[in-house]
Amino acid sequence: MDTLYISSHPDDFRSLLPLIAAEFCPSPPRIVHEDPPAEVARSRPALVLAGAGGTVLTGANAVSWYLAAAGKQTGSEKKQESQVWQWLSFAENELTPVACAVTFPLLGIMGSSRAELLRVLKALDETLAPRTFLVGEAVTLADIAVSVAALLPFKYALEPVDRKSLVNVTRWFNTCMNQPQFLKVLGKISLCEKMVPVTPKPSPAVTATATAAQLKKEAKKREKMEKFQELAIMIRCNFCPLQQKKAKPEKKELGVITYNVPTPPGEKKDVLSPLPDSYSPQFVEAAWYSWWEKQGFFKPEYGRKNVSEPNPCGVFMMCIPPPNVTGSLHLGHALTNAIQDCLTRWHRMRGETTLWNPGCDHAGIATQVVVEKKLMKERKMTRHDLGRENFIQEVWKWKNEKGDRIYHQLKKLGSSLDWDRACFTMDDKLSFAVQEAFIRMHEEGVIYRSKRLVNWSCTLNSAISDIEVDKKELTGRTLLPVPGYYEKVEFGVLVSFSYKVEGSDEEVVVATTRIETMLGDTAVAVHPNDSRYQHLKGKMVVHPFCDRKMPIVFDDFVDMSFGTGAVKITPAHDHNDYEVGERHKLPFINILDENGLLINVPPPFLGMKRFEARKAVLQALKDLGQFKDVKDNPMVVPVCSRSKDIVEPLLKPQWYVDCREMGKQAADVVRNGELKIIPDHHLKTWFNWMDNIRDWCISRQLWWGHRIPAYFVTVNDPSVKPGEVSRAKCSIIFLSVCVSDEDVLDTWFSSGIFPFSIFGWPNESEDLRVFYPGTLLETGHDILFFWVARMVMMGLKLTGKLPFKEVYLHAVVRDAHGRKMSKSLGNGLYAQLMDSNLDPLEIEKAKQGQKSDYPSGIPECGTDALRFALCAYTSQGRDINLDVNRILGYRHFCNKLWNAVKFAMRTLGEGFVPWEKLCGSESVSDRWILSRLSAAVALCDSGFQAYDFPTITTAIYNFWLYELCDVYLESVKPVLSRTDSEGQKQADICRQTLYTCLEVGLRLLSPIMPFVTEELFQRLPRRRAQDSPPSICVTPYPETSEMEFVMSVVKTIRSLRADYNLTKTRADCYLQCIDSDTAALVQTYSLQIQTLSYSQAIYPVVGGDSTIPQGCAVAIASDKCTVHLMLKGLIDLEKEVTKLTAKKGELEKQMEKMMEKTAKNDYKEKVPVKVQEADAEKLRQNETELQKVKEAIENFRKMM
Repeated sequence: MDTLYISSHPDDFRSLLPLIAAEFCPSPPRIVHEDPPAEVARSRPALVLAGAGGTVLTGANAVSWYLAAAGKQTGSEKKQESQVWQWLSFAENELTPVACAVTFPLLGIMGSSRAELLRVLKALDETLAPRTFLVGEAVTLADIAVSVAALLPFKYALEPVDRKSLVNVTRWFNTCMNQPQFLKVLGKISLCEKMVPVTPKPSPAVTATATAAQLKKEAKKREKMEKFQELAIMIRCNFCPLQQKKAKPEKKELGVITYNVPTPPGEKKDVLSPLPDSYSPQFVEAAWYSWWEKQGFFKPEYGRKNVSEPNPCGVFMMCIPPPNVTGSLHLGHALTNAIQDCLTRWHRMRGETTLWNPGCDHAGIATQVVVEKKLMKERKMTRHDLGRENFIQEVWKWKNEKGDRIYHQLKKLGSSLDWDRACFTMDDKLSFAVQEAFIRMHEEGVIYRSKRLVNWSCTLNSAISDIEVDKKELTGRTLLPVPGYYEKVEFGVLVSFSYKVEGSDEEVVVATTRIETMLGDTAVAVHPNDSRYQHLKGKMVVHPFCDRKMPIVFDDFVDMSFGTGAVKITPAHDHNDYEVGERHKLPFINILDENGLLINVPPPFLGMKRFEARKAVLQALKDLGQFKDVKDNPMVVPVCSRSKDIVEPLLKPQWYVDCREMGKQAADVVRNGELKIIPDHHLKTWFNWMDNIRDWCISRQLWWGHRIPAYFVTVNDPSVKPGEVSRAKCSIIFLSVCVSDEDVLDTWFSSGIFPFSIFGWPNESEDLRVFYPGTLLETGHDILFFWVARMVMMGLKLTGKLPFKEVYLHAVVRDAHGRKMSKSLGNGLYAQLMDSNLDPLEIEKAKQGQKSDYPSGIPECGTDALRFALCAYTSQGRDINLDVNRILGYRHFCNKLWNAVKFAMRTLGEGFVPWEKLCGSESVSDRWILSRLSAAVALCDSGFQAYDFPTITTAIYNFWLYELCDVYLESVKPVLSRTDSEGQKQADICRQTLYTCLEVGLRLLSPIMPFVTEELFQRLPRRRAQDSPPSICVTPYPETSEMEFVMSVVKTIRSLRADYNLTKTRADCYLQCIDSDTAALVQTYSLQIQTLSYSQAIYPVVGGDSTIPQGCAVAIASDKCTVHLMLKGLIDLEKEVTKLTAKKGELEKQMEKMMEKTAKNDYKEKVPVKVQEADAEKLRQNETELQKVKEAIENFRKMM
């Protein structure tokens, strides 16, 4: 019988956790309330396993997991197991520290700990809102661990008012506490009514007349306080080990160690010298990237003659969302590239022809602004002083000097891009593609020119598209900063004033939120059915500041219930008014120039800035007595997302893309499943935007960018119609009369064709043929329409193909307080802050923000820790509040990894040679850690397939930290120290198991942490040194397909053994395989199957039953393998036949139901092709399985 050593203290949650888990165990361990022998374990709880060579498990989580797994309380599938591990981690790292801090002020963090506890519990409350239990539909170890961690607060700290705000947590906690297993260990729990002070106060003297009840109450109170003190000291000792003894200060672990071995760029790093004592990012990350790059590991040609060479593993292609050439790395880029590089490295390690194509965007507006500021700062010149051609030369000069900064930063992140294929959107190849795309779309009528209202940014002096306009909602009067104005400008008010009716004393009162635009009014509109204004039909009103007479028009668009029911009409400066002006043929008077200065208005307003004119017009109306009222008015203010300027509707001739048909196509490909968007909650937004898409304005009044390939033609020949023509057509006209369009194309136009322009489109090329369409687009959801939608539309329009098959949209990364990353907030990178164009006051404010969050400075965490943290946080559909302290936690994980490998290398010894296979004599501990490794591999594979990055990081973290380091390494130390011959043999097997865990574990982690895994992998010996890949990044990723097959066979054998209660007897096992390939696979893994299934011997068999002896129990592992377990003389034959007959009936019902479904008349028309294929495959598998069941029944009947 197993023995469990625990504390006797009733509130020691570390002992309560395994105690409750043991209650679910079919064979509970013997409970001992004392310390284990010193030679067995150092601390409690500890579990000594019987019959396992004295194997010892220590630590609450490890012991509880073992016991709960025996009671099937760790989840019914791999995903649930991972979720249980996540909750164990939550209980240990999140809830327990704050629970103790609240309950025991001895920890010294009483000040804000209560608020922190409630914050953690509220997050838990939200999770539990739709659930009864944390994982699945029954109690699991997750519920045990978290409820035990919450036990102290519920007993001593959470008052009724707290519990009322935590209704879901309280419901769940009470449900757990009322489970029989909990009641047996804990008894009936009394919830806190009032928080009891922890520090004991002297009780009032008990008088001689005190009753027995009072004396009993006082005794209980003293007992409770003693328990508090005892447990507080116990917890403090475990959570604050540095106060027990002066160990090495933690700062030493974070010391900077550099790599000082001279290594020319591109040469392999020295891996023969000893590893440093501790992990240091500077040491680990040195020299590897240039070697990877020089070796060509990141090129799709690596390991093959050319990219066209057929690859049975497939092709993976993804293009980078091209960062702005002006950009420097921020955490948004880091998140994007961490995810993309993980996916790319995973596909490369799977053997696919893999290309991740880099590129950089010319960023028209951003780059022009940067260079203009540089010119003004250094030479006191504007771009107009230089002239267009010279200014563009200045931009190219700046690009060549500074523009590759982002590339260097991406390399520091470990991004495995094929840099030989890097593209810049202004390169000749891509510029030609842009020109060709414009001309083709113009000739088809998809691109056209029209004079209409555009969104104008006076700061940028350019039009911007609808989706570059942010809608700022105001509830009332608000002062907003506007570029170019010293004082803030008033918005959110409605000003009422009157127009005099011509020839009478009557007046019409109108209202506006933009009083300055009344200078451009050309009419007043009322509703045709408004009885108040019927007598004014055909009348005019007079403009107060000029001799303009304006008609009163009747139009249905007017809302009679709003204000006075009369509306001023400014056709040249309002989208609704524009349409009214068109309907009633009103004059269009433009009162703003491109800089926001007033034109076509009378003095004194002429030449005023628009928001200065706002005040002047208001005062002039007051002077005339025509001002009526001003009041708060909820409204939406259009703000330029780039310049933060207030957007003005301005009448301009511009180029547009007709998006109606393209938008319909883009919506249809998602609806019919050709294009998959992940996560799918973005679908509603996608369809809403595509189904209501507006034409796209692609003109930009800039100098830097792709010049629109259109020309204004002026000729005297009446046979040639003046207008815009493409350069291709200019050859038929005298070139001297062609004037090129001054505007450039919207940056997103060139980005929209990026997935195929990078391969030389419209010209044919090998890369275009192999890599287009691509496999995946991964980007942030904030550019779903800026970029993703336009790529889909333009790809379908110009190539007839989707640019990619799947779109994965990650969340937006924010700081620990939930704020977007911003230089002015100081939550970006310090170097980026110092290199910014911010005002000195803003820089100082940002620096103060950094000091507030990081009073001791930001510790160096390293690329690997940052990448791991970003992936761990990337839960689909949720923004990421990234705390540097979490990154620091993963930096400590790197150190744990480092120390584990160092220990293992010492353990393996100098002459260690890995075996090809398992030997079959592995101990319980060996088999357990191999099963956990197999589970981790399966979770990582399913996680990558589903873009579920937290599942991947959790599986890897739990395997390395909780299973390998905390349990296995500790449990095998006594084995490795044995000196007898039998002990030496077991130690050798243990070393082989340890090597397998390290080698496979590093490969599992490599896509996420490329630097530290390469450093450690290079130090390990190889199984086949002669043909081993040179780098971990081109070593095969651990596969689950073969292991899943092996584990399905193992589980089937185990199930048979359990059915017939074969607890100790080993039996021969015959595995009947459908073909020779399956038999070869069985032969390869025969030792693993034999070891893990506790079989006597494994015999793969191909073909019929003639070679299989009679007297076997039969079970079907899969459609490719049937298990025959030799049980002659040990089984109940009639029971076997009954079970198989039931299985036969079940299969026949499934097949009948499937055939009914596929026989329906509209099945082939309505059911998607993929579903039809899946149905056919399922039917085929059922037929195969049914045939095997019939054969098994016949076989048993022969034995009876």
